[in-house]
Amino acid sequence: MSNLLKYVAGFVLLGLVAYNSVYFKKLDEVKAAGRSGVAKFNVARYAETFWTTKLLPAAPRSATDLATLLPLLKTDQEKAFETHSQALGIGNIRYFLVKGEGTVMAVHENDVAVMLTTGETVHLATEYIFGNAVRDASGLIKITEFDDTADLNNVSANLNDIVRTKVIPSLKTMAKPGKKIAFIGAMELNRAHVHLDELTVIPISIN
Repeated sequence: MSNLLKYVAGFVLLGLVAYNSVYFKKLDEVKAAGRSGVAKFNVARYAETFWTTKLLPAAPRSATDLATLLPLLKTDQEKAFETHSQALGIGNIRYFLVKGEGTVMAVHENDVAVMLTTGETVHLATEYIFGNAVRDASGLIKITEFDDTADLNNVSANLNDIVRTKVIPSLKTMAKPGKKIAFIGAMELNRAHVHLDELTVIPISIN
């Protein structure tokens, strides 16, 4: 009988040890704990750093002068796109980092019309600042930098916000008919349907 009691006591003790050694957590708690150990990608900081330390310093020397690009687009579109455009993915939508100078001809509700020294007119956007042109036109951002495509898309949104807050107000202030200005900006073109009569540039620098 005493041996039986010893076996029962030992079994109970073993059960208590096993019970205290194993515990369960909700799956959501485990996932949350895993995420908390990884630094969250700071989109706003990335966009601001890219704008300040990469895009603005590189733009003056890497932007293609519209006086060079526009004639090339008229005579050899394939060369113009292959030589001067950028894009993170495949497809017909391509982006150009461009610069130019000219005279303000008109100030519209959504843009400023500028006649270049070569005679062509471009429109500097002041309202509809969207898309990936600012992010992609320089070719300085690589898709391999991002683990999440949502972060990549949010970088575009943040860069567009920077244009709205830091560039557009200055453009609106100085844009008066007859005023001579120089600009650097990002331009989107569809290589399958190139229309040069209504060129719109998102400005990133105005002088």
